[in-house]
Amino acid sequence: MLRFEVSVEDLLRSRFALSPAMDLCLLLRSLAGQGRPLPRAWATRLLPAFERLRRETELNVVLALQAPQGGPNFVAPPPRGLNQTWADDLAMIRATPLEAARHEFAATATGLSARDPRVRAVLDSTDAVSRIAGAMDQAWHELLAPDWPQLRTICERDVVHRVGVIGEQGWATTIESLHPGIVWRAGGIEIGFFRGGTVRLVGDGLLLIPSVFVGNIAAHLEDPWPRTLVYPARGTAALWGEQETVPQPDALTALVGRARARLLVALDAPASTSHLARSLAMAPGAVGDHLAILRGAGLLVRARSGRSVLYRRTPLGEALVGGSISRHQDRLGKAGRDSFRS
Repeated sequence: MLRFEVSVEDLLRSRFALSPAMDLCLLLRSLAGQGRPLPRAWATRLLPAFERLRRETELNVVLALQAPQGGPNFVAPPPRGLNQTWADDLAMIRATPLEAARHEFAATATGLSARDPRVRAVLDSTDAVSRIAGAMDQAWHELLAPDWPQLRTICERDVVHRVGVIGEQGWATTIESLHPGIVWRAGGIEIGFFRGGTVRLVGDGLLLIPSVFVGNIAAHLEDPWPRTLVYPARGTAALWGEQETVPQPDALTALVGRARARLLVALDAPASTSHLARSLAMAPGAVGDHLAILRGAGLLVRARSGRSVLYRRTPLGEALVGGSISRHQDRLGKAGRDSFRS
């Protein structure tokens, strides 16, 4: 079991961040068959470019550095906050001293792929860091950059949701909501399926990173990273074809109108005006007008996350949507029982 001992000061210093470089490494692992399997359509779209990059760049060196439990720190440097960009990560990767990189090569490049002569030649070269950084930069622009605005929005929506839970229900509920296997017990965070013993945060706080590619919980326990939990962001189920059908809230529609009911139901996780307009095929101006009315009625609040303004339901909005859906489910259950009796 892994347990984080958490003090009040740790909670005050805990924060959220995004890590484009970490998500790139997770995507590369998935494409190489070493991580969470990608949806078929996504894999079919990306695999030709991925295989070409393996032939034409030093991408195989990056893959050779990925051990079963993770990779070297310098290819996924610790993020500073929610505004982290790929340009920020790439600058830190390029600035890695050669000796520090070679120390990590020795620890992580231990598999069969690291013995490939072409891979070995790069690892032993004096410009290894710049060649690895160049391969990652090409992989970013060809494999992840086109999808990153959407994926980043999903992570930003997740953070706004978690911050709302902290304000309304506290840190314990928020931490436990990250994953079913996480428990807050006796002033600490326990993860039963991890090995690692007890880790004391000693006032440094915990770094929390939502990811669209991590399938479970991942953790960083050693420097230069702060003590970190990486967790699956809310809203990624749709990317993997796991989205559930949301019942239409008939009573809510009668109360606030069809368009505003659709918006309230869609805000199961925080979202921006543009995201809602795209996902619901509505005009951005109309969405903005409806959101303003719902916010004025106390059903929504808004908060800035990075470059976006995200809306989320208030407890009153949650109660309205939840009650309407419960009534819908009750009607479905009654119809099923009546059908069974007939």
